[in-house]
Amino acid sequence: MLLYMGKRCLQAVIVLLVVSTLVFFLLRVVGDPATLMLDPNATKADYEDLKRSLGLDQPIHVQYVNFMKDMASLNLGRSYRYKQPVVNMIKDALPFTLQLVGVSLLLAVPLAIVVGVLAAVKRNSLIDSVMTTVTIAGRSIPSFWLGLILMMLFAVKLKILPPSGWGSLKHLILPSVTLAMGLATSTVRMTRNSMLSVMNQDYMKAAKAKGVSPFRLYIGHGLRNSLIAVITLISIQVGHLLGGSIVVETVFSYPGIGRLLINAIMVYDYPVVQASVVLMALLFVVINLIVDLLYSVIDPRIRVR
Repeated sequence: MLLYMGKRCLQAVIVLLVVSTLVFFLLRVVGDPATLMLDPNATKADYEDLKRSLGLDQPIHVQYVNFMKDMASLNLGRSYRYKQPVVNMIKDALPFTLQLVGVSLLLAVPLAIVVGVLAAVKRNSLIDSVMTTVTIAGRSIPSFWLGLILMMLFAVKLKILPPSGWGSLKHLILPSVTLAMGLATSTVRMTRNSMLSVMNQDYMKAAKAKGVSPFRLYIGHGLRNSLIAVITLISIQVGHLLGGSIVVETVFSYPGIGRLLINAIMVYDYPVVQASVVLMALLFVVINLIVDLLYSVIDPRIRVR
C-alpha cells in the first residue's frame, strides 16, 4: 500500500509540474500585462520601466525558473493589478470555493445515490422513466443558464433568496443548487447502471433466494459493490465542480477562486492566474488521492492487488 501511494504521489507531482508549465507559457502567449496596465499616452520608457518592475524584461527561461522556484517555496508573488500578496487573495477566496463545492457535494451525492438505487430497483417502471427523463434534462441544461433561471425565479419573482454576492448562508443556496445539478444527474445515471449490473450477478440472486431482506440485499450487497464505479465518477466530477465553480461564481458574483481567476484573466494578472490554476489542479489531485484510499476501504481486493 505504501509503495502504491508513493507512486500516486509521484504522479501527482508530475501533474502539478505539467499544469504549472502550461499555464506559465500560455499566459505569455496570449497577452502583455504591461501594455494593458499603462495609460494609452504612456511612453516607451514608461513601458520598459513597468516591464522591468514586473520582471517581464528577463528572458523567458529565466522567468520560468524563477516561477518554479517561487511555486516550490509557496511564494506566489504580488498581484500586478491589486498590489498585494497573491497568497492573501487566495486565502480570502479559497474558503468560499471550498464551501460552495462542499455544499454542492452534500446536496448532490446522497440524494443522487438514493434516486439511482430506487430507479434500478424499479427499473422499467413509471418511476424509472420519470427519473431517467429528469436526469437527462438536468444534464443537458448549462449551468450558467440554470443559474440565471433560478435567480430570476427565487430572487426576482419570489424574492425569497438573495440574487448574488455574499452576506449570509442564504447567498450559498442558489450557487450550490446550480453547481450540484450536473453532478446529481450524472451520479443518478451511474448509480442506476452500476446497480443493474450488480443485481444480475449470481451472488445477488442467491442472496435473494435465501430470503435476505430487501434493504440488506440492495444496500448491504448491491450498493456497496456498485460504489466503486460511482465513486470513480464522483472523483472525476469534482474536477468538473471546480471548473464549473468558475462559471457559477461569475454568474452569482460569489467571492471564490473562480471569480478571482476570471477577474485576473481579464486584466492579465499573471501571478493571480498562475496561482489560481495551480491551486485548482492541486485540489483535484488531492481529491483523487483520497478516492484511491476509499477504493481500498470499499473493496479489500484492491489492497491485495
